[in-house]
Amino acid sequence: MSVKIRPLRDGDVDGLISLWETCDLVRPWNDPRADIARARAAPQAEIFVVADGKRIAAAVMAGHDGHRGWVYYLATAPGRRGAGLGKAVMAHAEDWLKSLGAVKVDLMIRAGNPVAGFYAAAGYATEDRAVMAKWLVAPPEPPPPDCIAVTITYLEMRAPPARPPAPLPRSTSKIALLRAANPTVGFYRYLYNAVGAPWRWYERNQLADKDLAAIIGDTRVEIYVLYCDGAPAGYAELDLRKKGEIELAYFGLIPDYIGRGLGAYMLDWAIDAAWTRGPGRVWVHTCTLDHPAALAVYQKAGFVPYDQETVTIADPGVPGPG
Repeated sequence: MSVKIRPLRDGDVDGLISLWETCDLVRPWNDPRADIARARAAPQAEIFVVADGKRIAAAVMAGHDGHRGWVYYLATAPGRRGAGLGKAVMAHAEDWLKSLGAVKVDLMIRAGNPVAGFYAAAGYATEDRAVMAKWLVAPPEPPPPDCIAVTITYLEMRAPPARPPAPLPRSTSKIALLRAANPTVGFYRYLYNAVGAPWRWYERNQLADKDLAAIIGDTRVEIYVLYCDGAPAGYAELDLRKKGEIELAYFGLIPDYIGRGLGAYMLDWAIDAAWTRGPGRVWVHTCTLDHPAALAVYQKAGFVPYDQETVTIADPGVPGPG
């Protein structure tokens, strides 16, 4: 198989960060944009990518420190694994480092990282070394006990996607999307927790019933429930309360229905439904607590990242006071 590998371009940066986040390579103390900028500015560093349209299918960062070569941030998109992209981009980086005079390549991986087997198969071996480090710039403060750092990515569309209307997935099941025009708080909480529990959704559970009822009872908040053979399979929530824009506030499937093609159908349908209202933009946000593929899925649907922030929140997995 021929794999086209090239250096990173300006238009690839958002896609590269999305790939790193999907592969869980981003940490709160590492700013990915700053890491990318430093690598591109260094004379003996490079980031190599395998592009798949506007998305990045695989990538690696490589650099020569004057003594030996180093590789960082090797990643392959989950849907492209097993096709040899990681092996190809790694070999390309090694050849490039060798051309700079490197006779050895080093890398570091965190304990327990399953990628160790990949590197072993590529000829890398664990050496009897102790890794020591010193911060020259004060690192970010660690989150307080029972708190976690969460990176939130904001994405938007400024025009409807150029594609045909969302088709129904091929399925023997009977599928229907119906608006819950006046849902009860109990039914909404069932949907919210059935969809969001695996991803630690928590905000709506912190609201009192009367406050939640005020939101979901607002005519400018539209909740669409996906049914599969008569049973709820997921939902999408459109928030039209701010003039000129629509937020896809919540979206997801109940775990039993993931992997059937229903998610792509419902997401495209929700996007199309939003654009029929004629907003100036449609937007959504996702975070590092969500499904690992969430960011890539939104980008594939046509959303473009426009902002990102890291916040510290109380760990939703830690029970509050009884």
